[in-house]
Amino acid sequence: MNRSANLSRLQTEAFDICIIGAGASGAGCAVDAASRGLRVALLEADDFGAGTSGTSTKLVHGGVRYLEQAVKTFDPKQLSLVRKALHERRTLLHIAPHLCHPLALLTPVNNLIEGAYYAIGLKIYDLLAGSRRMAPSRWLGKASAVRHFPAFDPDKLHSAVMYYDGQFDDIRLNLSMVQTAAAKGAAVANHILVDKLNTDNAGKITSVSVVDKLTGASFSVQARVFINATGTRADTMRQGANPKQGVRMRASKGAHVVLAGTALPVASGQTEPAALLVPKTKDGRVLFAIPWRGQWLIGTTDTEANPGDVPALLPDEATYLLDHVNQYVKAPIPIDALTGGFAGLRPLLQADPNASSQALVRDHEVEIDPVSGLVSIMGGKWTTYRLMAQETVDACCQLLAAEGSVAPGMLAACQTETLLLQGAEGYNRAYRKHLSDSYPEYPTDVLDHLANTYGTDALNVLRLLREEPDWVTRLANDHPFIQAEVIYAARTEMAQTLSDVLMRRIRLGLIDWKATLEALPVTARLLAVERSWTPEQEEQAMATFRAHIEGLLQKATGTVEFRV
Repeated sequence: MNRSANLSRLQTEAFDICIIGAGASGAGCAVDAASRGLRVALLEADDFGAGTSGTSTKLVHGGVRYLEQAVKTFDPKQLSLVRKALHERRTLLHIAPHLCHPLALLTPVNNLIEGAYYAIGLKIYDLLAGSRRMAPSRWLGKASAVRHFPAFDPDKLHSAVMYYDGQFDDIRLNLSMVQTAAAKGAAVANHILVDKLNTDNAGKITSVSVVDKLTGASFSVQARVFINATGTRADTMRQGANPKQGVRMRASKGAHVVLAGTALPVASGQTEPAALLVPKTKDGRVLFAIPWRGQWLIGTTDTEANPGDVPALLPDEATYLLDHVNQYVKAPIPIDALTGGFAGLRPLLQADPNASSQALVRDHEVEIDPVSGLVSIMGGKWTTYRLMAQETVDACCQLLAAEGSVAPGMLAACQTETLLLQGAEGYNRAYRKHLSDSYPEYPTDVLDHLANTYGTDALNVLRLLREEPDWVTRLANDHPFIQAEVIYAARTEMAQTLSDVLMRRIRLGLIDWKATLEALPVTARLLAVERSWTPEQEEQAMATFRAHIEGLLQKATGTVEFRV
């Protein structure tokens, strides 16, 4: 993806649909609309996946907590959400197999009655998944549970129930969706802020005025239909389009801590380590300790937040998360073991303004403002993004057909349930071995990482090494990220800033703050060459990013000194 070429298109072409916001919902809408043959513009004020969509718990799941709430309260909405999510879970594993895979999760059991409760509940979970079930849940004895999850303290364990959900790389999936939309003809751009909605005499939006946050340049983008996919900030745009619109969005904060891969023991010979589900917390949530990209990720919290907040992990949240996991493990994890962390906001759709954030259903709604014509997709969760996009684009197609812009018979039906995302074509379980066999001169962990991050596009990263063999050098010790990825991110993935590279394309900034600062100088030097920065610009970019990482560390631990 070439940003300059896309900016030129945005200024000169007229589009059928302009999507504002390129997180999961917006990028999903772009894939759907472009694959139907519509002319699509996709605008992101920050970077792809920089907000809510890049700060999830990395699970593609139906939601065992939602199932429990549905059964306890006889809530058909919760049950419907679980069923839809379980359907979409299998779809995601099919269309992005390099980024999504099954994950075994173990729920610790204290006694026989508790075990029967969890076992029955998870069998219902299996039944709801139907033919799209991954593997049947099982009630394991103590010895078997400890074999699957060696971190368990056997003295505190009666047994465990094992079930399967999906795990994914949220930021890379978000980017893969943007790439797929671009390949289907969409004009996409990050760091483009929509600062004004322009309307005709009847109040209908005809264009948006935007600012390129990197250069300060202003221009307008014209389209027939505009989609508001701005997540927790959706109300701001809704009310900007029509001041009479009420408040629909709530936000809750979810924080996560990240630990080194050695923080919890893994069964020897286990290719895919099992995860832990903590079934009870003080505030009625469930928590997860999940192996992710060679690290351990523990989350998440659920606290009320302002939709406009910029969240970060705080010390009491880190302590809360570790304390709950430590109830079940033999060797308690100290707070000093933290290597990274992150926090995000959940976009919650409210009907009852007095309900707690935990009581709100994670469902979605497509709203069409009768005055401005703005189409807003609100609420939802990662697992159901594709379904949300399908319903949103269906609504847009009806609008386009009603005004005669597009003949109903000219549009293709939704294709995204089977449309493979960028990097998935030709990928299968044997691809990692194929890559290792084809490139035996490179470290296996690096090749595994490339396969699991780029899918079959990993070959394009490796081809850069013909230009400069030294780009195979790691950016940081004990991590598989290599210099060639910085070049690839700049040239083909529209990475413009150090945050774009280190927080999202490579994700080192989420999992290991110390290693991120170690990787900063060489990353800045490589990106400076690709972006033609002056020495002063390079120094300024480094200083800004270093302050960002140190700020995250200080908020989480109260110090900028590393204790790990």
